[in-house]
Amino acid sequence: MVKQHKKWSRKRKIWTVATTLVVVVGAAVLGAGGYFFHVAEVRAEKDFVGSGLVSKKNPLYPQQQKWLAADTETWHLKAKDDTKLVGSYLPATQATNKTVIVIHGFGVDHKAMAPYGEMFHRMGYNVLMPDNRSAGKSEGKYIGYGYLDAKDYKGWIDEVIAKNGKQSQITVMGASMGGATTMMLSGMNPPKQVQAYVEDSGYTSVADELHYEAGNMYGLPDWLANILIPVVSGYSKVLAGYSYGEADAEKLLAQNKRPMLFIHGDNDKFVPTKFMKPVYEASNGPKEKYLVPGAAHVESYRTDPAKYEATVQKFLNKYFK
Repeated sequence: MVKQHKKWSRKRKIWTVATTLVVVVGAAVLGAGGYFFHVAEVRAEKDFVGSGLVSKKNPLYPQQQKWLAADTETWHLKAKDDTKLVGSYLPATQATNKTVIVIHGFGVDHKAMAPYGEMFHRMGYNVLMPDNRSAGKSEGKYIGYGYLDAKDYKGWIDEVIAKNGKQSQITVMGASMGGATTMMLSGMNPPKQVQAYVEDSGYTSVADELHYEAGNMYGLPDWLANILIPVVSGYSKVLAGYSYGEADAEKLLAQNKRPMLFIHGDNDKFVPTKFMKPVYEASNGPKEKYLVPGAAHVESYRTDPAKYEATVQKFLNKYFK
């Protein structure tokens, strides 16, 4: 009996230690997941992201300043979850049915896309540049990573049609997270007035991008990222209302049959250049790609402004008269 008691006592100790270890590891994983969710999705200043505005030495600086000095209209939109969104609109110099909706990236607001807005306005388009939810003057606690934003932009598209008429011809253009938003939107059956897309430096999916940054920014090994990303996705589903399995540009692009121009720098170390191939192949509409030699993340326009503008205009001229 004494031996049997000692045997069961040892088993209880082993079980206690094992259970404690599981609880400690589980708590650590949940804690780390919560931390990374806060860094990734909770609205706050991100120390690894600047304002998005370019300096005086940047060749796009004059375009930025021209847009920022323009007498834009302020548009308002209430999202389906009642989040109040704000956008800046500049009508074309000559009346037109053609409108471009320009979408900014992570951690900045619409002003980061000022050179693009000026470019399109100079090409003769009406230009609408909203602040994404959780950015700029728009409300929102959690960053949408393109998925929630794509749903919001369907509302902005409806607003353009309501204000400018059913004959509107709309292009959607976005860079970085805005590029991912553009691609996700294309698979959500937007109104027929959306006739073409331009995406610059977008990622394949939120999970892919965060997995890459786990290694790139934090030096986490793949096996640990594989554990943490689903946990962060779980936080996102509960708190922000979407999982990373939903925020997948590559999957949504399979539903797109409209024209899209894919742009990426071949020296992109933030949204790696390798992401361009799968998203390009996923889209089922007319498509073109423009890979810019030497360009870093969202630096394709700056790297060769003349060729960038010519490429975009040539593409859009095929679909807009």
